[in-house]
Amino acid sequence: MSTQGTILNLLPRSIFSVKTVVIFLVLAAVATALWFREPIASFVKDQLTILEIRQRVLTEDEAVIAVVDQASPAVVSILAKRVVEDPFSGPISQKQGIGTGFIIRSNGLILTNRHVVADIDVSYLVVTKDGTEYAAQEIHRDTLYDLAIIKINASGLPVVSLGDSDQLKVGQTAVAIGNALGEFSNSVTKGIISGVGRRIGDLEDVIQTDASINPGNSGGPLLNLSAEVIGINVAIIAGGENIGFAIPSNLIKPVVEQFEQAGRIIRPFLGVNYYLYTEDEAKLRGLPPGAFVISVVKNSGADSAGVKAGDVISAIDGQKLVEERSLAKIIASRKVGDTITLTVDRDGTILTLQATLGELPAD
Repeated sequence: MSTQGTILNLLPRSIFSVKTVVIFLVLAAVATALWFREPIASFVKDQLTILEIRQRVLTEDEAVIAVVDQASPAVVSILAKRVVEDPFSGPISQKQGIGTGFIIRSNGLILTNRHVVADIDVSYLVVTKDGTEYAAQEIHRDTLYDLAIIKINASGLPVVSLGDSDQLKVGQTAVAIGNALGEFSNSVTKGIISGVGRRIGDLEDVIQTDASINPGNSGGPLLNLSAEVIGINVAIIAGGENIGFAIPSNLIKPVVEQFEQAGRIIRPFLGVNYYLYTEDEAKLRGLPPGAFVISVVKNSGADSAGVKAGDVISAIDGQKLVEERSLAKIIASRKVGDTITLTVDRDGTILTLQATLGELPAD
């Protein structure tokens, strides 16, 4: 026997064959994988979630930036120009930023709030993003909504388009651009649509947003992520944090269309002063929901139709009056000369009256 053979025979024999060892190692690997599978899967899932959140935030930020890039060139500052007497140097011209507007036609048609240009004893200037000043040649004020149209002599101006405010969803992103505090032009804030069909003071069917709206932002655009104007920023609640309101774009469109046709703002007019009761308010007072008529304008369409103070107008052309479909909104969608059907509750008796819409008197 050789020396090599002797040495091999002296080695202790393993109780495991090579095949058995391989099987054992495979089973151990499988067990280890099963043991760590859940923690690894959870870790991977967490990392993917973090990446998705980061991507979502990045995507939304990019969308807002794109909106601002597209819309801000059409946003203008509105200044009031006053001449005051100085005892030493004589008349001095003073300019003060008072609000915001936005260009909807390249030939210089601008929308803003009526209260921004309410003072008829001053002249107004429009300042574009590049700092160019234009004198307001014409100002047309809407007597129904807090809306005004300014005309300047210009051409080739950047514009924004009016979107469809009826498609708004609570929770969607909204972007406000304005002349914050009357001095910080093209200030941008982002928020969401907090509510629709709101009522604030004499304004009905307004949009509520938590995008910060400051004094000076009035008249500026509220935009969706397609850079379309969905409303005109109009008011904030004093003492209310991040509670702002905007006039819906779909209430503005008919005004613009009629202005471009007639050269002035024309509003259809029913001729009633009223308070719109919600269902809950109506139940408390034992009345049907709808527009409670406080008074009727003499010789108006409502007067000719026989509407009286104390009546409750519950529907127009079969459409029930509710907060999101108010009397003002329905009338605003009609034209001067249209005949409408009023469903009226008079002390429990239901009447059907025909009224012809007149033209809302000017200021």
